[in-house]
Amino acid sequence: MTSELIVREELYTDYVKVTLIGEIDIYTAQTLKDKLYGIVESNRMDLRIDCSGLNYIDSTGLGIFVGVLKKTRLYEKNIYMDKLKDNIRKLFVITGLDKLFIIE
Repeated sequence: MTSELIVREELYTDYVKVTLIGEIDIYTAQTLKDKLYGIVESNRMDLRIDCSGLNYIDSTGLGIFVGVLKKTRLYEKNIYMDKLKDNIRKLFVITGLDKLFIIE
């Protein structure tokens, strides 16, 4: 079984908007990691991650976000999580990640 994840990137003056559509799991995590790390390295700006199209995330995906946050913080930047669905927001709260990320 494979899942699908679409990652779109839009560059703005002081941040990069990343739109996620689909699912983040063991099958899509490496692609997400590569893309987000590349975005952080090449832009060194805040990330605004639009999760309105994100339907599912597992612990692998949460780990990717934590790794990207560490890399982002090296440049004294932040990650904003926008439009989290209730099921995904609940995971952030349960794991305490709502205290690390700026959830809007």
